[in-house]
Amino acid sequence: MTKGCDRRTFLKTAAALAAWGTTREALGRTVSDGLSVLPGPKKPGRVRGAFFYPPEQVVLDGKCEDGWSKENWFTWPGNQYKPEEQQAKFMSRLNGMAKGLDLECAIDAAPIYTDAAIQGFISDIAASKPDALILFNFWNSFSAKMVPILDAYPGPIILYHPVGSNHQLPPARFRTAKRVQYIHSIEHWDALERGLRAIHAKVRMRQSRLLRVSGRLQTETDDRETFFDMPIHGIPAAQFNTLFDETVVTSEMRRFARKIRSNARKVTDLGEEAFLDAVRAHAAVLKIMERYDADAITIECLFLKHRKPCLSFALNNGALVPCGCENDLNATLTLMLGANLFGRGGFQHNPEFDTERNLYLGSHCTCTDRLLGPKAKAVPYRLRPFFHQLPKTLALDVVWPRDESVTLCKYHSGENRLDAWAGKVVESPECPPVGGCATRVLVEFTGVKDVCEIYPGPHPILYCLDGARQLKTFAQLYELDLRTNG
Repeated sequence: MTKGCDRRTFLKTAAALAAWGTTREALGRTVSDGLSVLPGPKKPGRVRGAFFYPPEQVVLDGKCEDGWSKENWFTWPGNQYKPEEQQAKFMSRLNGMAKGLDLECAIDAAPIYTDAAIQGFISDIAASKPDALILFNFWNSFSAKMVPILDAYPGPIILYHPVGSNHQLPPARFRTAKRVQYIHSIEHWDALERGLRAIHAKVRMRQSRLLRVSGRLQTETDDRETFFDMPIHGIPAAQFNTLFDETVVTSEMRRFARKIRSNARKVTDLGEEAFLDAVRAHAAVLKIMERYDADAITIECLFLKHRKPCLSFALNNGALVPCGCENDLNATLTLMLGANLFGRGGFQHNPEFDTERNLYLGSHCTCTDRLLGPKAKAVPYRLRPFFHQLPKTLALDVVWPRDESVTLCKYHSGENRLDAWAGKVVESPECPPVGGCATRVLVEFTGVKDVCEIYPGPHPILYCLDGARQLKTFAQLYELDLRTNG
């Protein structure tokens, strides 16, 4: 996208998304291509930070502000750690991660080593109000000096304290502080990236807009989700129905429907009309999202008959355009969180339990075949009707890869709570003998004595990745209660 081009201007240049049928890019060369243009540009999150250690000459001159100064003593990490070189290495890593996550890192070039400089840093963050802090403590005796920063800043803080820069037990304040991700390790770049990803996701969520489509609404409504500080706009389902009914099937739409069919391993009990209705619903979803400048959508979809957007939601979620079934706020917010936190589309589903084998079954009708990410190879899928209501609406029956790591996730709006359960795929069982809905996946959760005890309520999200530790970091930085086996 060209710099300086606002979202509406950009979408107008991609008018095929609204019109459908004028270009193959709008329909997608693959299941995911051509859809990710919907979420518009966001303002990068700003992370303010500093390194804490004294220059060598300050120590040698006995001017370091600690109890060792009269001895000209280099406390841990000692006089051979070369903190300036370590800072350069950390900054190189940090800048690479931040660039990929759309974050601006404003890190002081000079290290902080006096109480006066710490007070200046506190004044600066109070004035600039960054989205998060990142602090690198390279000096054992400076741990106590940094506590005023933790007291002064009300937001999330990544505090990186390399092993060997501390003496004996790590400071209890660092290990137990709220809103602090304390990394006490040896060059643990994955942990650092988890913190940055969490900040990126929270910033993106705040700048997003969710559209709710409901048959229970007669007029449009506006609301706001408190934790994410996100606007939510509600509209009557009649608007979506009208858009669908006005959508004329074009030759491009027919080609797209044929591609969906040809890529399937098997098609069960679906006629031509089901394919054309599916792509009409997809066009209507994209149009209604563009109309309301939405980054995500949830539709009260069960009783839309032939207009149900099962295929559209599967395609969009795979392209990181979050779409939630049944006007479910928690499910859709979780899909949005996962798209921003993991860069993956999730599977909204209903839970079931094999109590003899202590296994979990997830089943629903909008699973994406891009389980491994928008740019990764698609997993196999079959096509069959939505299970519960006529007419026979097209849905993907996705074959989950055996033994892949999975994360069961659910954000509970208004409850300050997050579920994050780590497991692995056992299989995608056939129907029959297993019922449920179009996609079915059987999962084993590690170290869970009774699988029924993890029940997170209806419509949790299953991600095909090992993401429980990432969710734990998010919960730590933003003070969410976490239920997990991770």
